[in-house]
Amino acid sequence: MTAFRLLLAAMFVVLLGYTALVIRDHGMNLLAVFFGDMAKMGWPGQFNLDFMFMLLLSGLWVSWRHRFSPAGLGLGVLAFLGGASFLSVYLLVLSLRGADPKTILLGPSRV
Repeated sequence: MTAFRLLLAAMFVVLLGYTALVIRDHGMNLLAVFFGDMAKMGWPGQFNLDFMFMLLLSGLWVSWRHRFSPAGLGLGVLAFLGGASFLSVYLLVLSLRGADPKTILLGPSRV
């Protein structure tokens, strides 16, 4: 579990730093670039569509894990919009609270 926690922390720190540099150099126009690439029907757009579906699955999993409660739906939206930044912190917090892998995946009420 220690290696997993280190991976999550490293992912968060690297992604945060990378995002800060991109914002500094290109501004906050993520959505225009993201959907603009999809509209061009090229490989960058295909990657963005694939990534968006992975974000959707992540959000649905987080919501499902919380039994689609209001808090779970809110966390699911954060997972969809926050991507790996959200998910790395979310999983790190769960692991630090002492949850075992089965509980992390299924939620405490399904174990």
